[in-house]
Amino acid sequence: MQAHAAARQIVRQYGAFVWRTLRYQGVAERDLEDVSQEVFIIIFQKLAQLERSSSIRAWIYGISVRVAAGYRRRFRIHREVLVDEVPELAASADSGEADRLHARRQLAQVIARLDEDKRAVFVLHELEHLEMTEIAEIVGCPVATGYSRLAAAKKQALAMLSRMSKESK
Repeated sequence: MQAHAAARQIVRQYGAFVWRTLRYQGVAERDLEDVSQEVFIIIFQKLAQLERSSSIRAWIYGISVRVAAGYRRRFRIHREVLVDEVPELAASADSGEADRLHARRQLAQVIARLDEDKRAVFVLHELEHLEMTEIAEIVGCPVATGYSRLAAAKKQALAMLSRMSKESK
């Protein structure tokens, strides 16, 4: 009974984090439910192996990244755009909403094009709002390297967004 309560608590607490991590790692929207279940099966099987000194978020992130990599290998997906194609808005649609959807689509394309190391740090810092010390533990690098990857990711992202902006004019 306690194991079931603990499992429910882990899913409740980390379910959205796993979902977002898988999505940013290239798992297609249509497969997220199945792949996230695969992640939680592994988590529950290995929960006893988690060291008390380790961050559970870092451990779950690592499992999620490995499962997503296996998914991409199985389906020969290198990188899928993070959001499904957004349908064109009707002429009567709010232009602010159209701008937000366009910006979201561009950000998704930029994130998908970052290499894995930079993407992980960028997503965890800018979208998950984690501190760099936790990010460094999650991705397994020194804190200074994390900051370096973040700066490189931001520079690359800005360059890509600038190119996209010029191309759309």
